[in-house]
Formats: sequence, structure tokens, C-alpha cells
Amino acid sequence: MRRRAGRVAGALLLVTVTAVTSGCGIRATTVPVDVGPAPSRVSCDTPAPPNGQQPSGVPGFRATVELVCGSQLVGVERVVPVPEKRPARDPVVLAAQALLEALEREPSAEERDAGFTTGVPAGLAAAPTRAGDPAGTVRLSRKPEDLPPVALSQIVCTLSESEAVSAGPGPVVLGGPDADPPRAWECSEAVRSRPESVPTLGDVVRPSPS
Repeated sequence: MRRRAGRVAGALLLVTVTAVTSGCGIRATTVPVDVGPAPSRVSCDTPAPPNGQQPSGVPGFRATVELVCGSQLVGVERVVPVPEKRPARDPVVLAAQALLEALEREPSAEERDAGFTTGVPAGLAAAPTRAGDPAGTVRLSRKPEDLPPVALSQIVCTLSESEAVSAGPGPVVLGGPDADPPRAWECSEAVRSRPESVPTLGDVVRPSPS
């Protein structure tokens, strides 16, 4: 009887220890847990700076082109080909046209592997300025307000960093092909981190005719 009682007591002790041990574990749950978005796997490593000429020998100028990577704007240094010169064409318009074409161009294989993309639509061009436009105005073949926000952010930040277009740090003056007055657009750190939203600084006042 004593042996039987000992076996029963041992079994009860084993059951008790098992219950306590299982109670200390992590229970499975069927409730979905929001752990946030998956981490981005793109590197956003900018390629090595290019040489002073295009591979084809076409002359160009160095510029920082703003591309999209990881939902932000990241500057990539390129040598931008110089557009074919036309008589009486404003050099600012020529430089702006070159930068627009660089933004429209599909990123290179190396840039795509690093996660770079562009949202600037093909066919966008620099339009001639109008009489009375402030110095440094860049008019586009489409109204800036009608462009996708990310594309407009790329254009504003790229043009603002170009010495061939912008006179210095500060807003970029953009207009459309119509007679509406151009407006000033600013590239800030907020724009770089959230390119879907571009702040405008208001209408540019045209100078009075002399």
C-alpha cells in the first residue's frame, strides 16, 4: 500500500509540475499583431561620380539629379548631356531642359539595383519664358500644379541645386505654358523626406514695365 501511495503521489507531483511549467510558456494567439511595414531592402547607395564626358563623347555638365529611393529623394551625381543649342535660346532654359531629360530618363541598371526610380513623366519640356517673368524663371510645358507631387518635388529639388539654373540657395521660380504668373517652390528637408508634398511660397510679382 505504501508503494502504491508513493506512486500516486509522484504522479500527482508530475502533473502539478507540468501544469506550472506549461503555464509559464507563451500562448499562441489568433489575434493579428501590427508590427509595422516590412523593412526596406533597397540600399540607396549612390553610384560613383561619373567622368566629365558621356561615354559617347557628348559634352555635358555635372549636376545632382534627385531620384526616388525608399520613399525619399536622394541626390545622384551625373554628367548631364548638353541639349542641342538653338538660336536665341536662353541658357537657363537649355540647362533646365537638360535636367528635365535627365530626370525623365530611366535610371541605370546600377541605380535600379540600388532602389532608385523616377516619377517625372516623359515628354516634359522647358517652355520659353514670357515677357515680364522674373530672372531665372523656368516655364514648363505643363503647369507645375498639374504634375504628380513626387515628380514636382524631383524637379524643384534638382533645379534648386543647379548652378546653371538657380542663382543660389532658395526657391525655384516655375511657371506653366500659359499666361499665369510663375510661382516660387522651395526644396526643404521636409520635401526630401516626404516628396509627395511640395510647399509653394505664393505667386511671384511681375516687375512693372519701365
